[in-house]
Amino acid sequence: MTAAAGRIRAFDWLKGLAVVVMVQTHTIALLRPDLLGSPLQLRLMWIDGLVAPSFILTSGFALALVQVRGAASGGQARRARKSLRRIGEVLLVAVYMITLWFPIAIEPKWLLRIDILPCIGLSLLAALPLFVGLARWPRLLGAVCAAIGLGIIVGTPMVWAKSTGLANQLFTNNHSDIGSPFPLFPWAGYVFLGGALGALAARTSARTLAACVVALAAVGGLVWLGAVQIMGRMPEWPWWAAANHGQRVVVVSGLILAMLAAERFLPASEQRGKVVRFVEVFGTSSLAAYFGHEVMLFKNLFGVCFNTLWGKSAGWGLYWVLTAALIGLTFVFTWAVAKVYDHWREWLRLAVRRVRREPSPPAG
Repeated sequence: MTAAAGRIRAFDWLKGLAVVVMVQTHTIALLRPDLLGSPLQLRLMWIDGLVAPSFILTSGFALALVQVRGAASGGQARRARKSLRRIGEVLLVAVYMITLWFPIAIEPKWLLRIDILPCIGLSLLAALPLFVGLARWPRLLGAVCAAIGLGIIVGTPMVWAKSTGLANQLFTNNHSDIGSPFPLFPWAGYVFLGGALGALAARTSARTLAACVVALAAVGGLVWLGAVQIMGRMPEWPWWAAANHGQRVVVVSGLILAMLAAERFLPASEQRGKVVRFVEVFGTSSLAAYFGHEVMLFKNLFGVCFNTLWGKSAGWGLYWVLTAALIGLTFVFTWAVAKVYDHWREWLRLAVRRVRREPSPPAG
């Protein structure tokens, strides 16, 4: 069986697990200040550091996968329009969430703050022309995407050291006035690394895809070790950033291999089970999950949210209870949004078909 034969659920599972851990990551805001920096919290931070790379990489994977499959089936233009619409949805939600947290009407500079949703949306928007243009040549697309992705990560120290003005706002996190937690350097690199895997997955076997992931891990390891060696020789540039993300590429590649193995060897009955379905809901509707848990955690609705009730007051026991509760509420919200979205798309599809079939009214 080839990876191109159907939906590659391993990447849905990875994104779904990333969303679950993302909720846990943000719920750290409820912990008592004296617990921050504790051994358990530091261990969680290391795990939490894998969320964004997994989330962004799987987004690039899906985008490249559908473009290559569209080119092979003759529906590339339709796939490209659909992808562009979804990227637009990501950017619209990103802008809306900025309006929830920051006074953009008074200080529009906050629109330049690159959080994870703006990072994903802008990165996918930049990658889409390349993915569409080379979709008919998936091996070439995979090679180009891998080179760009690794180039962005390796080039991050130089960009961080030299960027000023608008470039500093978009590409680095060196500025202190608005603070971009996910600047395009290095985070956009994961979209292109995911794109490389997606392009190859669309036209190759699952075994070959796994071999490509191993190769990506090996190159990530070389970036990690090479950047560590350079750090002492060029201290004026932040080579620790390249080392850090080289390490993340290695670990995320390992997670992908684990998910591919689970998809290959997990019995069909368990793949249809409630646990897998729970994770897949998050993986296939991640935008709704991100929005829902952020609002429930931080946005006062009728004066109530998790943060107003328990912010900076939870011990470890209460923290895990609240995290489980927020994950459960986020699942309900995500499942409901997915159902509404599916019905809306079906209604829109039928409406478009009716309009196309109806004859034009006679002139006069």
